[in-house]
Formats: sequence, C-alpha cells, structure tokens
Amino acid sequence: MQLLQNHIKQSIIAFVAVMFCCLISCTHSEKPRVDAITDRAAMPMLMADTVTTLISDSGITRYRIKTVRWEVYDKANPPYWEFPQGIYLEKFDMDLNVEASLQSDYAYYDDQAQIWELDGNVHAVNLEGEEFDTPQLFWNQKTERVYSDSTIRITRETSVITGIGFESNQSMSKYTIRKPQGVFPVKDE
Repeated sequence: MQLLQNHIKQSIIAFVAVMFCCLISCTHSEKPRVDAITDRAAMPMLMADTVTTLISDSGITRYRIKTVRWEVYDKANPPYWEFPQGIYLEKFDMDLNVEASLQSDYAYYDDQAQIWELDGNVHAVNLEGEEFDTPQLFWNQKTERVYSDSTIRITRETSVITGIGFESNQSMSKYTIRKPQGVFPVKDE
C-alpha cells in the first residue's frame, strides 16, 4: 500500500511539473521568424572589423592598410570591396619609413574594373611630400591613372595650387590640374 501511495505521489508531482512547464511555455510570445537570405549578392562574404594588414613584395614589406570595417561582396555584379568607415594606406621605403600615404572617410573598390573610389576628406601625400586634398578621388589600377572632377588643393613646399579636377599618374608625381587657381612664386631674372 505504501508503495502504491509513493507511486501515486510521484505521478502527481510529475503531472504537475509537466503542466507547469506547458503553462510557462504557452505564456511566452512566439519568436519572430527570420526569412532565409535569398539575395546572396547583397550579403558580404567577408566582414572584418579593426583590420591592419601588411602587403609585401619579394619578402619586403611595402604597404600597410588600416580600416575600421572591411566588407567583401564576392557575389555582387560586379564584385566589390567596401570600407564604409574609411581607409588609411601607407607606402614604405626599404627601411620601413613611411614615404607616401592616402586616407579617406569611405572607400569602394570595383574588383573587375580594378577602380578605387575614395570619398570624403581624401588626403594623400606623394613621394615628394606634396599634399593632395579633395572630397573625391578615383584610382584606376589598370590604366595606372588617378583622377578627380572635384575641387583639388595641392600643398607644395613653396606654393598652394587649387583647381577643379585633375589627372595624375598613380604615384601622383606628374599631374595636370584642370581650371587651376593659386598664387605662384616667380623668380626675377
């Protein structure tokens, strides 16, 4: 008899526990459903935060890239890289001294066309120490050409040149400024 009473007690406790769990689970609201991502082109293959990477050539470190966020969209048409919070690039000499740099608030790289678009407070320093400031800059790696249709300000050792639009080789050492303005020192001879 005692055995039967214990069995009934345990059965009642188990029943109450199951009912309690059912009531608790029924009181929770249903979780929202997340639809499957069907547009793979809109989803980055890679998202990386706080990136610093070094690029070497023949075992010699030549460049450093820093960015807060780097996204790679490999299935987009065309595939592209995006740096929504900007990019900073340094070029090193053989002794790892920074000899040129480039930075912007936003960067976009078209992987097929091999064209970089830099937007927002673009600042570049070439090998001669000349500083280039513009709101937008393009770099075509295939043609090795840098260009912009925006305002440009070039600060040199002895002068400041401004204009609207410019074109340059990729080292920014030989350039043409469209619609130039500025004060240029002239030597008396």
